[in-house]
Amino acid sequence: MAMVNPFQFLQEVRSEASKVVWPTRRETMITTGLVILMVLLASLFFVLVDQGLRLATGLLLRIGQ
Repeated sequence: MAMVNPFQFLQEVRSEASKVVWPTRRETMITTGLVILMVLLASLFFVLVDQGLRLATGLLLRIGQ
């Protein structure tokens, strides 16, 4: 790996940083809302699966008695 001049490195970093496009406030709010919605849906799904497995396990254990 070749050594790079620190000044050149900083110029390249500044050049790359200027290409970054930050999301607007609206885009950030929409994305945040969608993330929260997906977390709620995933939580609901896992609660339902957990309760179903708990019920099935309880039934299987009662059959063996």
